[in-house]
Amino acid sequence: MAEAEVYTVRAEIRDVDQTPRKVSLVAALVRGRTVADAVVILDHTPKRAALAVKKAIQSAAANATNNHNLDAKSLTISTLSVTAGPRLRRYKPASRGRALPFAKKSSHILVEVSGVEKVIKKPAKKAESKAAKEEKK
Repeated sequence: MAEAEVYTVRAEIRDVDQTPRKVSLVAALVRGRTVADAVVILDHTPKRAALAVKKAIQSAAANATNNHNLDAKSLTISTLSVTAGPRLRRYKPASRGRALPFAKKSSHILVEVSGVEKVIKKPAKKAESKAAKEEKK
């Protein structure tokens, strides 16, 4: 019997309103784990970034199971990267009429999950009843 082929499926969440450094700390907790383990870990992580990372992982898992027919139990996180998104330039008022610039940073989260395809079971043939067998004779 041939080995099952491993497929990768991706999902991306863009413009998360949190700095990439904060999101990367949470992403490092679950990188390389199974999807089920990652969701449990993120449920118990007391950081705001955990929600965004969890949504990205669940989105990739849903894409894999619904769109690509992969087995949900075999899914593992193969890639989890956080990159910098666009920055909003803002100003904060300071003393003596000055304005101090600052940037509101955002992040992009990319998740790739890999898994094997579901084995599609062929439907079993219905057993003929005794009455049907007697009618054929």
